[in-house]
Amino acid sequence: MPSSRVGAGLDAEGRASPMGRTQDREFDDFVASRWPALLGYARLLTGGDRHRAEDLLQEALVKLWFAWPRVSAEMPEAYVRRVLARAAARSAKRRWWGERPTEQLPEPPAVDDLTGTVDERTRLESALARLPVRQRAAVVLRYYCDLSDNQVADVLDCPVGTASSLASRGVAKLRTLLAVEPVW
Repeated sequence: MPSSRVGAGLDAEGRASPMGRTQDREFDDFVASRWPALLGYARLLTGGDRHRAEDLLQEALVKLWFAWPRVSAEMPEAYVRRVLARAAARSAKRRWWGERPTEQLPEPPAVDDLTGTVDERTRLESALARLPVRQRAAVVLRYYCDLSDNQVADVLDCPVGTASSLASRGVAKLRTLLAVEPVW
């Protein structure tokens, strides 16, 4: 996006921006500073699929851009988390005819010292991907984003007890899956 257009209050297609110059800069600063954390959150919600996570995050940021004048004074990251959680749940319901995950993963290449860390992260992402969407979202929000049960319930738009139950059941299922899966 050319900076002269953004500075003039125009979007990439030359249409009038719903925000002023200051708000454009605030939005750009927010995206630049929070992109890595939000992408990590989206990636966990999608079961480790980086491409789907990027698509969902871009969709959420477009919605945030239009809502920025009213959301920026509040908590824009909470807004994006909510949009991401709902978008991930919607996209999981869509039928996908492309690649399917397999039970057998290829043998990882030999790496020096970091293989244990990478293997554990891969096992965890694989186990997370096998959780139901709402359980996965509750676990990621509670333990990756470090949100309280009340905040998780707010993002998932459900009662606090349901959010707590989803997280608890998700962690229990993760323990089972990680105990059963062999280590490379």
